[in-house]
Amino acid sequence: MNQIKQQNITAVDLFAGAGGFSLGASNIGINLLAAVELDTDACDTYRTNISDQSTPATKVFNQDILTLCPESFRKDLGLETGDLDCLIGGPPCQGFSGHRLKDEGVDDPRNKLLLRYFDFVRELKPKFFLVENVPGLLWKKHELYLQRFKNLSRRNGYKLFTPEKINAKDYGIPQNRLRVFILGVRTDQDTRDLSWPPPVTHFDPKLDKQSWVPASSVFSKAPKYVLKKMNTILGKDETANLPFTSRVAALKDDPSAVHMIHTTALTERFKNTPINGSREDIAFRLPCHAKDYKGHKDVYGRVRLGQPGPTMTTGCSNPSKGRFLHPWKNHGISIRHAARFQTFPEDFVFSGGMTSQSKQVGNAVPVKLAEVILLEVITGLATKETDTIKRSAVAV
Repeated sequence: MNQIKQQNITAVDLFAGAGGFSLGASNIGINLLAAVELDTDACDTYRTNISDQSTPATKVFNQDILTLCPESFRKDLGLETGDLDCLIGGPPCQGFSGHRLKDEGVDDPRNKLLLRYFDFVRELKPKFFLVENVPGLLWKKHELYLQRFKNLSRRNGYKLFTPEKINAKDYGIPQNRLRVFILGVRTDQDTRDLSWPPPVTHFDPKLDKQSWVPASSVFSKAPKYVLKKMNTILGKDETANLPFTSRVAALKDDPSAVHMIHTTALTERFKNTPINGSREDIAFRLPCHAKDYKGHKDVYGRVRLGQPGPTMTTGCSNPSKGRFLHPWKNHGISIRHAARFQTFPEDFVFSGGMTSQSKQVGNAVPVKLAEVILLEVITGLATKETDTIKRSAVAV
């Protein structure tokens, strides 16, 4: 990944979680001043992997953002209003989740955190801000919150780009993860050279272009019996070209190289689930799936090796929550597998137990996607700023 030339670009991460967005920013040379996160385990993860590795250390505020005064926060960082370059963050999205039915979630108090985010935009006045959330944010039933956010942006001197649905698989991340990104740029910045959303780099394998990265890339090479079965699913040529990881654990005792321990009955069920298969491929039916129930087809399904992986959620280590069953072994994927889908490095250590680690991984912005998006915005703005200076010099 290319780095930005200017090493003095500053950023603050709100609702930082384990730090996927922040790590992407750091990887391209952005100076992270502070992160705000309520979850204690996520803060420990952030300190270990990001704050303690930066100079000076990123300040981590382990508190409820509703109790954090934006003005005091700005002063604590030694900033004047308008000094900050970049504000990033993903307010908790459960209220906007697609799993909510009908009008559920409309009055979820977590929805208001989107507006709380803007309190910090108003106080810090960064050159640009980026918000990440689930596609449900764009649903009509949540229109009021989004419209308020748009109105606040305009009234406070920001050009708000059309909220874009961005799929991580289109940028080389081995995961089918669709999320909404909202970009706001201060009106004193020249955006004519800014491409939004970033140009897609990876495509459907049917096209004669660089292909999506399949899920196989996060697993060690499959045994021969799996590859033989894949031959009948994908064909010999495609199976032969499946990329598998050659990475080995960077940590001797990796606390994230763990998976769920299942009951004997579930393990037997998994043994009967074929390669690339799901709950519909076996005779066993849960009571909730009886009577030809058609929903939630991916639960207890195996990760498909030849396609980008499923969206990593907060339940990514639990096969009952989605297609999170190991491609050929009879248990769920490990936290480390999930972290690879999110493009975290192999030595990134997550704090807390399995449930907490799953939550941290599932809530994160994929690291490599954060790099792509931030680099596109920063270089787009910087290029035009440079051109403007050159034109002014010629005019003089």
